[in-house]
Amino acid sequence: MKALLCTEFGPAEMLTFQEMNAPEPKENEVLIKVAACSANFPDTLIIENKYQFKPELPFSPGGEVAGVILKIGENVKKLSIGQRVFALCGWGGFAEEVCVGADRVFPLLPYMDFVTGASLMYNFGTSYHALKNRAHLQKGETLLVLGAAGGVGLAAVELGKLMGATVIAAASTDEKLAICKEKGADFLINYETEDLREKIKEYTQGKGIDVVYDPVGDKYAEPALRSMAWNGRYLVLGFAGGEIPKLPFNLALLKGCSVVGVFWGQFSKLQPRENFENISELAQWFKDGQLKPHIFKKYSLADSAQALVDLRERKVVGKAVVVCDEELVNEPIVNAAEPEKTKKIFQSFEEIKNAVGEIIGESSWLKITQDIIDSFAKATFDEQWIHVNPEKAAQSPFGSTIAHGLLTLSLSPKFMYEIYEVKNSKMGINYGSDKVRFLQPIKVNANIKMVAKLLEATEAPNGGLKMKIEGTYFVENNPRPVCVAELLSVIY
Repeated sequence: MKALLCTEFGPAEMLTFQEMNAPEPKENEVLIKVAACSANFPDTLIIENKYQFKPELPFSPGGEVAGVILKIGENVKKLSIGQRVFALCGWGGFAEEVCVGADRVFPLLPYMDFVTGASLMYNFGTSYHALKNRAHLQKGETLLVLGAAGGVGLAAVELGKLMGATVIAAASTDEKLAICKEKGADFLINYETEDLREKIKEYTQGKGIDVVYDPVGDKYAEPALRSMAWNGRYLVLGFAGGEIPKLPFNLALLKGCSVVGVFWGQFSKLQPRENFENISELAQWFKDGQLKPHIFKKYSLADSAQALVDLRERKVVGKAVVVCDEELVNEPIVNAAEPEKTKKIFQSFEEIKNAVGEIIGESSWLKITQDIIDSFAKATFDEQWIHVNPEKAAQSPFGSTIAHGLLTLSLSPKFMYEIYEVKNSKMGINYGSDKVRFLQPIKVNANIKMVAKLLEATEAPNGGLKMKIEGTYFVENNPRPVCVAELLSVIY
């Protein structure tokens, strides 16, 4: 296979494009035919031996790929040959094939192309982790993004707006800032021609910045730190400006602010459940058209070293992507529509009895909004802050408000009316539940559905039929159930 190789540490101009032996997957690994691989700033560091991860020579740069699984190693259970995936490989992606640990490989959404798949998760995953998990960014707060036209910076601008913040984008040219404006930035600062502190004072009316997102460091760090509001959070993501700043930490004391490190790579390894939740939320935003990576340029694999040169020289706005397999990238996306759900119609009690042991259907998705959570809390006189106070709940381990478990159960009649109907019945009563298990919390704005399995159907007094239905509740993009309950009904 062909690959761009780092055979000795140094700048991108020293990389060589050459033939090498194709890798074979080891235990718990898969072999991916790479369709596309994004170029990220850490790639420019790793080839010069300046990054915290130091692979053995020779190796290929490129840590974020999308493609198709060619082979599977031993003990890989949930992935299959031919499956479209994206993967976080660390390095090795500027090649026609790469082996990746199965725990770092994820199914590519059916409506997502390979270039987007290779462009979304590193930048948006980093930025969402930073703003959500580390800064606990709140609606109405002010967010300053340094290096706002870079890959992670532009993602932070977009996410900051989605999360309800007022976003100030700072970058080095007016052309870059124009892209930030397109992505939703409220205010713009050209920190090469304008005074950063003075513009922050102007835009915040002297109140300061609640959250600083800093992947740049260098000479911009101290004026940004001096511009913090009380209880502000200063996010340290990297040092693309070149110099690691030596900050006077008396400023943190005087400002009452926090300086917070952000290392998404370690977060995704050490906190995989929280990382999966973030990826699921990002995927839903992408599906809804609320997120879209800005692709600066596509490079061929043979010319992929130039992508790293352009990154190093700060020419890239958004994402640079290496196309490793033109044919795969140009394949049309076959996005099969989700089959329309049909209600199960029972013509008689006898037909119901014959369906015992079967799954009789599933409901449509329902979004659990804050309004639904608030209404339930008010109706049940259970207005705990974890349900009704988004700002305080953001500081909790859940990172947001969550639905009361009994709210899930209260939706069962709605879901069952969608799932089945009994012809000629005069009345149906949903009168209770049995053996309820709440397995996972349901966060605000999650989509949930119920799958119904008929467990029992027995005669009831006065000519009725008693039904016991197992309701299993799922949150979208999570295969594990959040609740399982046995629901009791009588039909007359």
